Amino acid sequence: MNEELRRHYERWVYPRYPLAASIPPWDTYALNLDALYARFNGALPGSHARRILLAGCGSFSPYPTSLANPGVSITALDLSAANLRRARLHCFLHGRFGIDFQRGDILDPVAAQGEYGFIDSFGVIHHLADPLEGVRALERRLAPGGILRLMVYSRGARRGAESIRTALRLLKIGDVAAIKGLIRRAPEGSRFRRYVDASSEAAFDAGIADAFLHPRTRTYRIDEFMALVGDTGLTPLMFAHDGALPPVTEEVSRLRRLEGGGEETPNFILYLGRQPIGGCGPASDARLMLNPALRQAVGCLRLAPVVVVPRLGRRNPRLGFAEKRFLRRFISPVAVASLNPQELERARPFLDALFLVAFR
Repeated sequence: MNEELRRHYERWVYPRYPLAASIPPWDTYALNLDALYARFNGALPGSHARRILLAGCGSFSPYPTSLANPGVSITALDLSAANLRRARLHCFLHGRFGIDFQRGDILDPVAAQGEYGFIDSFGVIHHLADPLEGVRALERRLAPGGILRLMVYSRGARRGAESIRTALRLLKIGDVAAIKGLIRRAPEGSRFRRYVDASSEAAFDAGIADAFLHPRTRTYRIDEFMALVGDTGLTPLMFAHDGALPPVTEEVSRLRRLEGGGEETPNFILYLGRQPIGGCGPASDARLMLNPALRQAVGCLRLAPVVVVPRLGRRNPRLGFAEKRFLRRFISPVAVASLNPQELERARPFLDALFLVAFR
């Protein structure tokens, strides 16, 4: 177990969202196992893959993941007992039960044993001494066809934070109270003040500690990240950060151009698969069903549109009355062959957004 990381998160529970913080179920659509597995395999997961692992779950992610996947086995793994206590309490207060909370290290083969259809490791591997070893440990836990979501810090997105971390080390400032004092005294318009004013993390102590005092962080240029992924047996499937282009190769080229021009890049979010079969899309022998996480949204008869936050890097279709009425048809699976050309064309944006799921 990485003792230095464990001590950090025992002291600084992260993220420190209020226990009353809730999210609508339909905002969890990008965490739904059925939708993700079918997107890249053209089939719903079998019993061997109907398990989810949150690898480095922190204090919050078990709650939205359980909202998105009622009845699915979820393992929440984290180094920190404090993070797990907070995550368990948050779930309890919002009526989410049946989650297996485990304290442990993703590098430990005894922890979170078995195979999983979806593993979420958001903002974790860039804190490991050997990130490649961490990704390979997760790869070994993926069922055939399983999906892994990784988020890592990009060099461009973390430029400001890393320069502040360097300055704090040189000044030998290593506690949150001292940093908060610097923030209060920072002149308006200074680089430091501009950064903290724009950062949601700087609004709370655990966020300040995570951004500026974390014992180990690593940032990646896009070619470095893709080289890391290339040293595994996993297949890159789709980037999901803000502004991402759907084809992986095109998004890598776009990010490379941004880096070459010295422009800011988002932190990288990438879905990877273990031996993915490939999605079936709206093939003539496929069926379409509504993403289970959206059932409450489309079942709502009110006229006001439902706002669904983009989670795949691009804008979502609106969900007004007409859209909800159309999607309501797919609460039970509908054969593609039964749709006329106009209906099929209308369904395509919802398939792209993961609102509809295509499978055989």
